[in-house]
Amino acid sequence: MIKDAKIILKDIFGYDDFRPLQKEVIENVLAKKDTLCIMPTGGGKSLCYQIPALLFEGLTIVVSPLISLMDDQVKQLDALGIEARMLNSSLSRAEYESNVELLRQKKVRLLYLAPETLLMDKTLALLASQKVSCFTIDEAHCISEWGHDFRPEYRQLMQLRKRFPEAVCLALTATATLRVQQDIRKSLQFEESASFVASFNRENLFLEIEQKSQPAQQTLTFLERFPNQSGIIYCLSRKQVNEMAEFLEEEGYSVKPYHAGLTSELRQQNQASFICDDTQIMVATIAFGMGINKPNVRFILHFDLPSNIESYYQQIGRAGRDGLRADCLFLFSYGDIRKIKFFIQQKQVGEQVIATTQLNALVGFAETEDCRRIPLLEYFGEEHLDTNCGMCDNCMSEAQPAIDVTIPAQQFLSCVKHSEELFGAGHVIDILRGSKSQKIQKFAHHNLSTYGIGKKYSKKQWFFLSRSFVQKGLLVQDMQHGSLKLTEKAWDVLRGNQSISAKLEPEQETNPQPKAEHKYDSKLFEALRVLRKNMADQSRVPPYVIFPDKTLIEMATYFPHSEEVMMQLHGVGSVKFHKYADPFLQIIATYCQTNQLTERPKLKTGRVSTSISKRIGKPRHQIVGEKYNGGSSILDLAQEFQIQVNTIVDHLFKYSSEGNVLLFKQNILEISQLSSEELLATQKAFEQHGTTALRPIYDALHEKVSYDELKIIRLYLLLQQ
Repeated sequence: MIKDAKIILKDIFGYDDFRPLQKEVIENVLAKKDTLCIMPTGGGKSLCYQIPALLFEGLTIVVSPLISLMDDQVKQLDALGIEARMLNSSLSRAEYESNVELLRQKKVRLLYLAPETLLMDKTLALLASQKVSCFTIDEAHCISEWGHDFRPEYRQLMQLRKRFPEAVCLALTATATLRVQQDIRKSLQFEESASFVASFNRENLFLEIEQKSQPAQQTLTFLERFPNQSGIIYCLSRKQVNEMAEFLEEEGYSVKPYHAGLTSELRQQNQASFICDDTQIMVATIAFGMGINKPNVRFILHFDLPSNIESYYQQIGRAGRDGLRADCLFLFSYGDIRKIKFFIQQKQVGEQVIATTQLNALVGFAETEDCRRIPLLEYFGEEHLDTNCGMCDNCMSEAQPAIDVTIPAQQFLSCVKHSEELFGAGHVIDILRGSKSQKIQKFAHHNLSTYGIGKKYSKKQWFFLSRSFVQKGLLVQDMQHGSLKLTEKAWDVLRGNQSISAKLEPEQETNPQPKAEHKYDSKLFEALRVLRKNMADQSRVPPYVIFPDKTLIEMATYFPHSEEVMMQLHGVGSVKFHKYADPFLQIIATYCQTNQLTERPKLKTGRVSTSISKRIGKPRHQIVGEKYNGGSSILDLAQEFQIQVNTIVDHLFKYSSEGNVLLFKQNILEISQLSSEELLATQKAFEQHGTTALRPIYDALHEKVSYDELKIIRLYLLLQQ
């Protein structure tokens, strides 16, 4: 049956190959074996039950927690000609009865239900007349009390297993720690061997954490990277959501709010506007989460602290579902920790223990100086072997050498002591930088000996250092009041008995505007986007239901004129080709004729996943280096691994720095955006300062050449040796 599954995968869904673990899960389900599947957001969980549903004779029931999620799935399946329906309160009486009648006539393949609807007597009576082949529980972490979105109704689903003993059960989630996985299996009475756990690593997400200092300005600075692109801003409270939405609207952004305080109708309107690309930014509380399946979300901003790592992981999982790069910024504040602690204190004693454990793990993730993926993946029980992912702020700043910061450490610690250990990092930094704020005047802290002695460093750099001092055990944070306290280690530093080294965060942007993963024609891409939007509006579906951005990018890369080439593109199967392709082919043909462009065949490349690199026992940079020496270009490698060009450059530099020789020489300057004058100046700067550190080069060029460009030129020079 797996051969039939492969045919469905291409003909209906438009994909050439299964993603990691999809084939194994589908095989297990088709063999009627109960299955637990843990797969990251965007990993292709839906296909694990949608393909079996098309091969089973009977009905596949899908339990889903949100109406918006059901609606999205049904619309996508309908566009593919698959008989899918839902039963919930959003339907009119006529729509509800129509779907019930289709069920009675055995014309429905997939039925989407909320657990509350499924457990109703009338629903159970209706399903009693059906041959239920598969019982799918989506967002299965809701079963566990240790899950971030526990729902008691999910605990009752076990009784359905008894009502439909012939039906195979598939439980799916993107966020489940080992404890949660055990809880799901116990609740559903699954055997341990029935679990398939994919890597939690979302390689296309850039993870970044900033100390929250001027949040409004930090937000605007972040948004400047993503003109006319979709993103989500998460806030803790309804009030903050409203204020941020109003602020951004005044700044000229296309934005809508979303929280439980709005009417159901307004929430649906705002969500639909965002999904259909009529609104660029959604500002939301956690109420806006699981129900979003919008592939082209290019950024996530956590304006406030999420409650735990599971919530954070799921929320950033809304971004980059199309496999292209997306950026995730988290504004970290110890003041926000106190807010979360307050909410925790309102819970029952047992729940407080769970919530506090989860919060401490989140703080540890935020404060780490290592690759962000190490603590993030460890939380889910996964070891991250690569010490430099090339896709987080800590790894991107690794070019910055650790320097002696003993003096600023003594200044900071002394200021904490002189202010009687009663204040948080923000106020201590204001003292050091000589602020004239009302709070400084109120406590007469302008009279302290430490007042104004730290003007050498920016506020951002001081915040970075303060986190480092906490991480090194020189300070502890009072979780209730936010004040900093000295430790015994701190006194060794103050007395001059111990020196302190740390990386000092540079003032320049470590994460510039991302470059596209593919070299595509941007004008053609925009024309295709306009066409897609018009077709989507006419069909009353979100644009990505027609074709996702990734497909349009490939159209603007390979310029398909024929069915043969069009069918090679991501997400183009026979159903979508015959339903949607003609208008796109017409625009492409006209554009190519006008601009003297020709069709390019898409060459198949084998994707090397993290799981493969683990299996063969080699870190990613070594695999990249060996493939480069085998003749693969940097652009080829970026496409093969489906990661950024600059990440390939980082891997090759790391490979070379370990003593390996790069044999294959090519003109890598083709990936540089610098002018000939800038190239010449950059090479001269390297000749003067060497290739060991990039900061001297950056300073010598008056901060006009980005670190990404410096890394390209450094690698170029290494290849000439």
